[in-house]
Amino acid sequence: MVLVDHFCSLRRRITGEPRAWSTIRRCCWTSTGCPSYTLSGLHCGLTGDVRNCQTMVMLTYATAAGHAFIDRRLYLPEEWTEDRERCRAAGIPDEVDFATKPELAIAMLDGALAAGVPFTWILADSGYGRDPQVRAWCHDRAVPYVLGVPVDLPLDGPPGKSRQPAVKRADDLLHYARVRDQWEHRSCGFGAKGERLHDWAAFTVEVKEEKPAVGLSHWMVLRRSLHPNRRGKDGQLHREIAYFLVHAPACSTVSEIIARAGGRWQIEEDNEINKQLVGFAQYQVRKWTPWYRHVTACMLATAFLAVQRAAFPEPEQESDADLQPSASGKVLATAESEATG
Repeated sequence: MVLVDHFCSLRRRITGEPRAWSTIRRCCWTSTGCPSYTLSGLHCGLTGDVRNCQTMVMLTYATAAGHAFIDRRLYLPEEWTEDRERCRAAGIPDEVDFATKPELAIAMLDGALAAGVPFTWILADSGYGRDPQVRAWCHDRAVPYVLGVPVDLPLDGPPGKSRQPAVKRADDLLHYARVRDQWEHRSCGFGAKGERLHDWAAFTVEVKEEKPAVGLSHWMVLRRSLHPNRRGKDGQLHREIAYFLVHAPACSTVSEIIARAGGRWQIEEDNEINKQLVGFAQYQVRKWTPWYRHVTACMLATAFLAVQRAAFPEPEQESDADLQPSASGKVLATAESEATG
């Protein structure tokens, strides 16, 4: 939590504004060599298969002025936490119990809230958006979010009638986006290759057995790629469609929601910056404490760089904040990361 306190103190002094968001993501690093507390057969997002890898959950803090990791948790498989002798040999404290990746994300969000991190939005991919605990955390605290969700997320929609299918899950809305021609060509922000352009459609929805906080409402936002880029079961290429559940103030506009959805990519940038500039994935440690020391040192280094860049922007970057859509509130997002060791 020292890292969270230090970074957010610097951020507030430099930006002078509370608007910010947090993003959650998973990161994975493949591992080889001698036995390690992280060497376990897990799905590795880096390679797309199951292999020995280290998986961590990361939390990014972002404003219009910049962004950086502010917290991290190492994921331990249940087979590890059930074997206390194995844990002690790897230097893992006895009080560390098994926790799912969404539970690790919630622990970091609790820590950020306790440290006074000024955020009002949370962003995450479907690995966290599918978990009802993460959504409930936001509902209980009236925190807006944009979370990726699976196509089968249960909805409590109209029963349906002739030529109007029932809406019982997220992908049932795809029919209405098509027949009502609700797709809108919009940008969700700027990336390395320019504007991130997609087709978008938005619907107000009711999530089954979940109520939004007072003054907020649920939206289902569909994002469609501009060109066919995913091969379906029929062997043909189709446009990829992603689904996002949004918990937002009733006065929110579609433009603001789409802009928030685009903020999730900043955690991807933080992952790359840490790997390219400070050796985030270049270590040979095999135990708990050295791992946390290495990752924390990398995070401090890139947080310092982010703060310096915000304080002394290059001339062409001074107007970056003007490119951000005006919006009230801040965003908080979490992520999982994977890396090679």
